[in-house]
Amino acid sequence: MSGIPHDHYEPKSGFERWLHSRLPIVGLAYDTLMIPTPKNLNWMWIWGIVLAFCLGLQIVTGIVLVMHYTPHVDLAFASVEHIMRDVNGGHMLRYLHANGASLFFFAVYLHIFRGLYYGSYKAPREVTWVVGMVIYLLMMGTAFMGYVLPWGQMSFWGATVITGLFGAIPFIGESIQTWLLGGPAVDNATLNRFFSLHYLLPFVIAALVAVHIWAFHTTGNNNPTGVEVRRTSKADAEKDTLPFWPYFVIKDLFALALVLLVFFAIVGFMPNYLGHPDNYIEANPLATPAHIVPEWYFLPFYAILRAFTGDVWVVMFAGWISGGIIDAKFFGVIAMFGAIVAMALAPWLDTSSVRSGRFRPMFKWWFALLCVDFVVLMWAGAMPAEPPYSTISLIGATYWFAYFFVILPVLGVIEKPLPAPATIEEDFNNHYGSKAHPAE
Repeated sequence: MSGIPHDHYEPKSGFERWLHSRLPIVGLAYDTLMIPTPKNLNWMWIWGIVLAFCLGLQIVTGIVLVMHYTPHVDLAFASVEHIMRDVNGGHMLRYLHANGASLFFFAVYLHIFRGLYYGSYKAPREVTWVVGMVIYLLMMGTAFMGYVLPWGQMSFWGATVITGLFGAIPFIGESIQTWLLGGPAVDNATLNRFFSLHYLLPFVIAALVAVHIWAFHTTGNNNPTGVEVRRTSKADAEKDTLPFWPYFVIKDLFALALVLLVFFAIVGFMPNYLGHPDNYIEANPLATPAHIVPEWYFLPFYAILRAFTGDVWVVMFAGWISGGIIDAKFFGVIAMFGAIVAMALAPWLDTSSVRSGRFRPMFKWWFALLCVDFVVLMWAGAMPAEPPYSTISLIGATYWFAYFFVILPVLGVIEKPLPAPATIEEDFNNHYGSKAHPAE
């Protein structure tokens, strides 16, 4: 399973040997739980279990909600109200599902930015990183389609705006948009399509999560130093690692309990805080809301989408060089998806030989600015598309692309990194002392 030397599962009883020779599921579970894990992992490595919990929560609550939901434009809004008012525990199920999506994205953003800081995308983990980005894209698609299902005002008009982006693609855009909507406009066929895909995609995500976990179990886990576990011998590997069970499982479960304490407080006392009040008004194609705003986790990329207007020089240049094919709307679509592609390309854009940002003094400042930039873009995405917010969005979008396509490649050439510890054991001892080892 992993290239790190360690003890593998050995069946002891006759039944275990019989089962292992036919279906080695016990051995797979054992090797997964006992996988050698770098002993110096910090608290930023707890988001994996939070994400696993969120995926399970969304699937379970979603299955139950589907039993009472009706995917029809005349009945969808009323069926959601039926869930809220008449189904036993229905209001709690819906609030768990809606706020579970927010926790899902909160955790995935921390998970991604942790990977960007500690260089978890670098060799040999490039495929793990790209699979993670595919999961993130599917999460965005699933969440968008789920937001349409309540058939409130923001659901309807959000679907109208976002599906309209596909119409901006030259030559084939209108055909794609019509195929996506199931007709010329957002209507019953659209709702049925989105309902079907919203129900299906979480299971695709679950399969990709299994691939994601399998991938990093094959390459080994990254750690805050970026130094690889020694694989020269089992004795050396044991000095750098601890088995995942019980040490990291207990740590992760403790962290999950703390996160859920906050999560259930939000679900119980302020479940609509992150929602939009217009979505409690039934969809009306004849009444456009004053300000169409997506969910908070889409806002940074929504800001990038709106940042590139027709009077921005790069948009004018793209229009001129393409003979007018690329207009401001299409350029915005390219920029929005390009911002996500930029993250996926990080393994090849970062030229530094040092993996962890902990030992890169210049990188730390640029990365901190990227984190601030992400929050600013999130804020700007919730504001009207007018000055000064449009200008702030443009500056934020410019820095986002500059970080990945200019700063990361250049830093690898000009930056002088600090010396990293020779081994994970050395880093662990520097932080906790040579006697801070678990009892045998």
